[in-house]
Amino acid sequence: MSEEQKQDNAKAYWQKNVRLMIYLLAVWFVVSFGCGILFVDQLNEIRIGGYKLGFWFAQQGSIYTFLAIIFVYAFQMRKLDKEFGVDDDE
Repeated sequence: MSEEQKQDNAKAYWQKNVRLMIYLLAVWFVVSFGCGILFVDQLNEIRIGGYKLGFWFAQQGSIYTFLAIIFVYAFQMRKLDKEFGVDDDE
């Protein structure tokens, strides 16, 4: 592989990595800020287990979403690493 191909490969890898991070951060923002603050009044009309949904998103939902995002990021990065041949597996 030539030096130019390596640079193109690295650039494509980081473009996909950054795109994934932006997407996941947008999801986290919508859930934590949108559901927990902006749409809290509308969500509070819905109850889950006796608790208002807006309260639940502000207290628990954003944490669960963040944990899910960590697993999605790890899974997607493993796929991306394999796609570009930079994974740790032998």
